[in-house]
Amino acid sequence: MKRSGRRLAVATTVAAMAMSLAACGGGSSGSSADGKVTLHVQAWKGGGAEPANVAEINKAFEKAHPDIKVDFEYITANDTYVQKLQPELLGGKAGDVIMVDTDKMKKWGASGYLADLSKESWASKIAPDAKPFAQSEGKTLAMPMELIGIGLYANMDLLKKAGITELPADWPTFLADLAKVKKAGINPIALPDKSGWTGSSVFQASGSTTVYQKNKQWDADFLDGKASFNPDWKAPLAQLKTLEDKGYVNWKNELGVDEWAQGPQNFSAGKSAFWYQGAWQVSNVKKAGFPVSFAPWPGGDKGTKPNGMLFSGTMWGVNSQSQQGDAAREYVKFWSQSENLAKYLEAEHAESPFTGGTTPESPETTAFTTAFKEGRYRILPSNSWYAGAAETDIGSKLQAYLLGQASTAQTLKDIQSAASAK
Repeated sequence: MKRSGRRLAVATTVAAMAMSLAACGGGSSGSSADGKVTLHVQAWKGGGAEPANVAEINKAFEKAHPDIKVDFEYITANDTYVQKLQPELLGGKAGDVIMVDTDKMKKWGASGYLADLSKESWASKIAPDAKPFAQSEGKTLAMPMELIGIGLYANMDLLKKAGITELPADWPTFLADLAKVKKAGINPIALPDKSGWTGSSVFQASGSTTVYQKNKQWDADFLDGKASFNPDWKAPLAQLKTLEDKGYVNWKNELGVDEWAQGPQNFSAGKSAFWYQGAWQVSNVKKAGFPVSFAPWPGGDKGTKPNGMLFSGTMWGVNSQSQQGDAAREYVKFWSQSENLAKYLEAEHAESPFTGGTTPESPETTAFTTAFKEGRYRILPSNSWYAGAAETDIGSKLQAYLLGQASTAQTLKDIQSAASAK
């Protein structure tokens, strides 16, 4: 929230340009002579390595709505997605329904590109914890599709070779297990950190237990100036360093490994006992053929249970310039219904963002889903101090720390500055 002022100033100018162009027409969908509507949908899920059952759900939507045809367009995530949609939105040529996350929702919402969905039937059913991530300036601008975990992967075959049969749940047990697999001649853990994402994310995952189990209101306290990273986040920082001090990871080497391509390939090839990533990779890793488990980062004291860390992931927004607004809203409504959304959640191994929603279960994610159902979780504050720019900056500061270029005190001071930037 503290970060929205700068964006709003930029967004005001962009919004004026966008609405001016929208008045000239736009949108890429249309209606045929027989009255059938073609709905253009753009997303970074539903193709590539993450089909996520999107095609199946779209097919079911078309069957339930024979007068609407879905023209689905998969676009590579991150920079490619933004670089394609930003000018299309500006020119009134973007899809009728577009995939967003909280960062894009706030940015494109402030620019006037997203329709207000506050009065849709599903809007009041969003879980209270998930609602702030789909809203901006008091309006619901997107339909949340998931709450997705980020945590620890384990190759259970390699753990078994080291005499380990259960996932570690606390920090002392985790260190003991890492020692066992190392003694067995197995690479203990892979934490690829080329872009700085893994280091920053593990830092957050550890804090989800070590910080938030002591103070669930830490984010609000930080934004109110009542809490700070030093000393509250010393334990997560120490855990990152301990892994190298004990010889379980070499951070200099990890900074040369890409998180999103080489990292998943290495773990699927059986090159380490543990690995850190999002639950969206479970389906791909299962294809490797070994038993895999996904669990919260075991960062707490001996005998305690860890909190899971969730990310408010993908959402559907409706283009405010769409000429097929009613069909677009019907498409989003269809996705909000449990029987349809469950297919996406099953593929993503994610939790439902709706009160009373269906969260599919799988043997691979039992530990994480149990934490969620028991209320042992924290959602990343990606709508406030941990927005995109802060995440990138914190990742960079942590890389310097892990290379021995900054002290604990200086790193916590730098993180405080990054999180406080406006």
